[in-house]
Amino acid sequence: MREIWIGVVAALLLSISGCGYNTIQSQEEQVKASWSEVLNQYQRRADLVPNLVSTVKGYASQEKEVLIRVTEARARVGSVQATPELINDPQAFAKFDAAQADLSSSLSRLLVVSENYPQLKSDALFRDLQAQLEGTENRIAVARNRYIKAVQDYNTTVRSFPTNLTASAFGYKEKPNFSVRNEAEISRPPTVDFSTSPTPASGAGK
Repeated sequence: MREIWIGVVAALLLSISGCGYNTIQSQEEQVKASWSEVLNQYQRRADLVPNLVSTVKGYASQEKEVLIRVTEARARVGSVQATPELINDPQAFAKFDAAQADLSSSLSRLLVVSENYPQLKSDALFRDLQAQLEGTENRIAVARNRYIKAVQDYNTTVRSFPTNLTASAFGYKEKPNFSVRNEAEISRPPTVDFSTSPTPASGAGK
């Protein structure tokens, strides 16, 4: 009887392996790891915002609209609970992505506006924060691309026959993904033209 049970278990294991169970498991773990890195880089960026806003405010307090928009965008990002489970909720994922896109847009505008303030541009802290921000934006783009690839592989597996049968039996579902068409724009830092000298705005440096 023992030999029969061992044979049954072995057959089941071979059946599961042959239907892609191990592949699904491996790919899901890759999705989770990629998502974790995305969250880490987004948090790194969010942590830079308060000091960046404070530094700009010291030289360009009249740019209230831009400063408020960045602050509010960061608040919206913080209001979205970025948990590992987020990748299993398409609506929550879309809300998270929209909030991050809004913060990206606001920060780009802030850097463009800062070009009108030569004293701000020459501030060592601002230059350091700007370099950190641009480096973080690049890391965000890399992390997003890795996540996109991991989710594409995983989703293809859970949709394809016969692994779709295994996915259905064990409750594995497709996961939401970032839009690939936006990655080229996301990975490009805000354009800053140093070939011309911008005209300082009124009150610059005060």
